[in-house]
Amino acid sequence: MTAESTPPASTPPADTGYSPHRRTALVLTGTGTAGAYHAGVVRALHEAGVKVDLVAGRGIGVVGAAFAAVDGAERLWASGGLWDGSGTERLYRWRVALRMAAWVLAVTLAAVVLPMVGVVAAAAVYPVAYLLRILGVGGDVWLTTGFGQLVEWVFAPAILPTWLPRIVVFGLVGLLGVLATAAVRVWMRGGRRRRTRSGFWWSLVGTPVDVLAARGWLADGLWQLMRGAASIARPGPADLGQRFTDLLKENLGQPGFRELLVVTHDLDARRDLVFALLKQSDPPGGESEDRALERIDLAGEAQRHGFDAFAAALSLPALTEPWPVRFGSRTVWRGETHRLCDRPESIGRVLDEVARAGAEQVIFVSALAPPAGSRQLAPSRRDGRGRLGETLATLEATAERDALRARASCFKATFEIRPVNNPVGPFDFRGCYDPRSDRTHTLAELQERGFDDGHRQFVGPVVGASGERIESAAMSRS
Repeated sequence: MTAESTPPASTPPADTGYSPHRRTALVLTGTGTAGAYHAGVVRALHEAGVKVDLVAGRGIGVVGAAFAAVDGAERLWASGGLWDGSGTERLYRWRVALRMAAWVLAVTLAAVVLPMVGVVAAAAVYPVAYLLRILGVGGDVWLTTGFGQLVEWVFAPAILPTWLPRIVVFGLVGLLGVLATAAVRVWMRGGRRRRTRSGFWWSLVGTPVDVLAARGWLADGLWQLMRGAASIARPGPADLGQRFTDLLKENLGQPGFRELLVVTHDLDARRDLVFALLKQSDPPGGESEDRALERIDLAGEAQRHGFDAFAAALSLPALTEPWPVRFGSRTVWRGETHRLCDRPESIGRVLDEVARAGAEQVIFVSALAPPAGSRQLAPSRRDGRGRLGETLATLEATAERDALRARASCFKATFEIRPVNNPVGPFDFRGCYDPRSDRTHTLAELQERGFDDGHRQFVGPVVGASGERIESAAMSRS
């Protein structure tokens, strides 16, 4: 990596420097492709032997947090791992129904516009024929005659008035068929866990982005880690979540296993939910009513909701379908089914919960570059998913900046790891072109940038400097 990847020096004062003896939390936040950057940073911390007691995340950050919590961080970057391969290209694509509907509309529109194209082509054919006649090359008669016959055939009473309406009708029927089929699939997949009001048209159109591939991608990765060499079919979400939390609960405190904290948002209760598996959770009976409603203890009655927390965090607000979670009958929600999703502004809640869990220092990882200064406007994206990614990135960047400023006093030290420039948007899983460097940036390069930034921004200047201070202090005492 070049020197451009190194951000301005941000080494904290000596009294707020890094110490391996403090309780340390790793916070991963972002959407979509940010997970590749997280994988690179986690690799740098892992290879440097940085001690982490608690991993927390929101959005795609739950992917890195889940694997880092159960001693599976290497699966994030290893060959054939989660972020190595073509499987990520399917994440957060436009819904299949919308893509098929777009093709049907394109073909129908092409059939309608075809006669007009013929009329417009005449403006080019006859001047060309006239030029050929002047030059004496020949072929002008054949060109004008052939084109005239083609136009006559297209506009014949037996062709245009008959086939054009049929093509339009077939196109509309095909469009309705695609949307209806998609609505039936959504209804069958979701079951009858909840009743909906006025959901007919929303079932036909639905959310624009598909999150099913992202959930399946994460579930497959977790199951490959947990099953080992055994050839066993992947269980359902509830069983997968139960096995994950059992694995973490039984091994918590062992090398490589860390406490876990995930924050999602409940659309029905209009409050953030905190899924956590900690060594010391809130004491029963000593919490407020709001706290009891929002805290989901994965070490207790909610063990089967381990994967529910991850699936909900991958669901984007308004862009994808929320993840329905049916709570147990013995919980405070009394068997209700709630719709959960991510909330970009919940990063502040993540930091609050990390502080409540006793973290004294935080390693904050984000794939978003620092805010640009004056006269540094970035070119706007013209593609659909690029524009959606711009909006999400803006919301996340503002939320991160406000959350870190407001909670600076909650920790003895806070260390940020983020790229100086990251042209890869949240949905650019196939890479994107960067006009600043006049080249295409790929997901593999983003992961390498995270690895490089982890070393340049934290391992070298922070961990290395703390080692020198500890060594100097030990020599002075002797």
